[in-house]
Amino acid sequence: MDEAATDPGQGLSSAEAARRLAQCGPNALPEKRVNPWLRFLRFFWGPIAWMIEIAAGLSFFLGDWADFGIIATMLLANAGVGFWQEYKADNAIQLLKQRLAPTARVLRDGQWKDLPARDLVPGDVIALAIGNIVPADAKLTQGDYLSLDESALTGESLPVDKKTGDGIYSGAVVKLGAMQALVAKTGAGTYFGKTARLVQSAGAKSHFQQAVLHIGDFLILSALVLVGVIFGVAIMRHESFLKTLQFALILTVAAIPAAMPAVLSVTMAVGAEKLARLKAIVSRLVAIEELAGVDVLCVDKTGTLTKNELTLGDALPAPGIAAKDLIAAAALACNTTQPDAIDKAVLTSASGLSIHTLKDFIPFDPVRKRTEAVIEQDGKSFRVSKGAPQAILDLATPDEAARKAVEAQVDDLAARGYRALGAARTDEAGKWCFLGLLPIFDPPREDSAATIHTAQEMGISVKMVTGDHEAIARQIAQKLGLGSTILAADKVFGDGIDGAIAARVQEAGGIARVFPEHKFKIVRALQTDGHIVGMTGDGVNDAPALKQADVGIAVSGATDAARAAADLVLTAPGLSVIATAIEEARRIFERMTSYATYRIAETIRVLVFMTLAILAYNFYPVTAVMIVLLALFNDFPIMMIAYDNAPIAPRPVRWNMRKVLGVAAALGLAGVVESFLLFWFADRILKLPRDTIQTLIFLKLLVAGHLTIYATRSRRWFFSRPWPNWRLVVTSETTQVIGTLAAVYGVFVHPISWAYALLVWAYALLWLPLESAIAIGVRRLLNAGNGNPASIKV
Repeated sequence: MDEAATDPGQGLSSAEAARRLAQCGPNALPEKRVNPWLRFLRFFWGPIAWMIEIAAGLSFFLGDWADFGIIATMLLANAGVGFWQEYKADNAIQLLKQRLAPTARVLRDGQWKDLPARDLVPGDVIALAIGNIVPADAKLTQGDYLSLDESALTGESLPVDKKTGDGIYSGAVVKLGAMQALVAKTGAGTYFGKTARLVQSAGAKSHFQQAVLHIGDFLILSALVLVGVIFGVAIMRHESFLKTLQFALILTVAAIPAAMPAVLSVTMAVGAEKLARLKAIVSRLVAIEELAGVDVLCVDKTGTLTKNELTLGDALPAPGIAAKDLIAAAALACNTTQPDAIDKAVLTSASGLSIHTLKDFIPFDPVRKRTEAVIEQDGKSFRVSKGAPQAILDLATPDEAARKAVEAQVDDLAARGYRALGAARTDEAGKWCFLGLLPIFDPPREDSAATIHTAQEMGISVKMVTGDHEAIARQIAQKLGLGSTILAADKVFGDGIDGAIAARVQEAGGIARVFPEHKFKIVRALQTDGHIVGMTGDGVNDAPALKQADVGIAVSGATDAARAAADLVLTAPGLSVIATAIEEARRIFERMTSYATYRIAETIRVLVFMTLAILAYNFYPVTAVMIVLLALFNDFPIMMIAYDNAPIAPRPVRWNMRKVLGVAAALGLAGVVESFLLFWFADRILKLPRDTIQTLIFLKLLVAGHLTIYATRSRRWFFSRPWPNWRLVVTSETTQVIGTLAAVYGVFVHPISWAYALLVWAYALLWLPLESAIAIGVRRLLNAGNGNPASIKV
């Protein structure tokens, strides 16, 4: 598009603007609409969905309407949660759009008009004034200067001064000045549009979802194989087809963990409620599990590690000048009616200014690079000025030695990450006198250093990511304990290879001069290198990286776009809650691991024992009703795992299916041996009737199964701290007692005596220490293979 064809005095004609609008499209982010019903139906397709749908279909076939209703409700709930998460991702784009200016002042057909910003086209002439949001990427063509707040776009904490010929970005806010500009890019072609596209394309697959799929696949395959064996043997033995089919279907329903996603979601939801009380709102439940495994935390500097409030450092007055006089002169040279960030910092530091009258004020502009004020005080008139040190030195014209000394001070401040502000005042003769330098910086938050130290002690590598210059980043990094190795973005992304990028990021304490696409690439490179990445931020520029990160964390005061893209939203200032959130996330992870291990062990225990008993003895050790009762009784205590007391891992943790399956398989097979020994004792020694043996086995599977929870919930002995939560103990023991009463009094099962019931209890309790020892031994064996017993690694 040829912007040069625009007449700067007339602007585009309506006809030409309409032609360009048809060619380039509206100045808006493109929308990709998907039919809501199709989007919703997609959540009924996939291994977990199939697993639940099979369970619902089998319940329907058997006429078990209660189970069918529960499973169908669960299926709809899981689909609803997934649909809502996808809707929230789209909402991030919508909130990004709200940052765009709704209207713009445009020169069309020689007249200035207020038009919708979406109607702008390349070549339009627009006018910008204080308070306007820049509606499109443009080039400044006329006027004195603009001071723009680009912090939400680039992370730069200071206002950026622009002059004729400079480019400006859509989404920036005009703080001072008024100029005209020529629109260069609109819609998705703008800098802002590229950021929105990154948010749309960002997103990492949840490790929690992968783990659930692995567990589900394992249990489904195990159930189908073993049930298939049972069914095949029954047919070969010419047993009743319908009876065998009914038993096989019920066993399959009991074995398939249709409730597993719901149980794990409840576990995370309980943790989310606790985090909300800690001022951390979880917007995506699976982020809790991801937070437990975060081993690299990328932290945005401006507004996250720092206050995003400019502050004066220790004044450096010229020889013979008092520091308070230097600050007072700089304060008198401030715009008190519309102060910018620098003016606010100076006025905040100044105190006790004498009564004076402002006779005239010349605001800052990029050419003069200073402000100037005429002050009347005690019947005398004088001038004050503040601005860039070079401009103030040119104004005061000190001798060469003094000038070089000041320039050396400026260089030293720059090397330490400070920006310098010079000030001058006229004497009685009207001659300008240089008063000294005022260092300016964005100070760290009070809790940032402590939070970083705590995170590092928890095995998390903290990296600062900022749009500021290396010197400024280095100054903040050293204060916060991140070291002095700060790399510029262009050095990090030299070859564009993810592995090399990740290695450079790991070596540095922080990355400076980054753009939104850099943050996005840093996160993705670290993920490609095998890391689970957390990213904090608050601005529009952070939204893509927040969405791509395994855990995106929007800090207090974040923009709506950043909040929508994030998984965790902090509502209290500072980062201290992050360390607490990580601790809670690791507790939740331990609970989920405990449940997954228990659930797999129980499936193996029941399925393998049933299969072997049928193959070896042509005997069904439990009835179909008993299987349903076992499934029902198991549902209550496993829900209480969400409230259990759990240890905090000292290092980041991840799903290790080799370990989960290994421990579960060992406990499951131990349970098979345990059940067979009881069956042999009851059949060969006590010579009990088969229906009595079935009740004994039912009670044993119930009691021993619930006791297995105590063996899986801790990496140490079952009686070690942290002790089980009272909710888990009460619920587990209550269901065991109810099952025992059902066995003794013959509710749905053949009755047995109290003596036999107590025998089963004693037998199960004797096996509990052995099961705990087996779990500990397998964990140690697998940890030795991994070479890292302190954490769960893939």
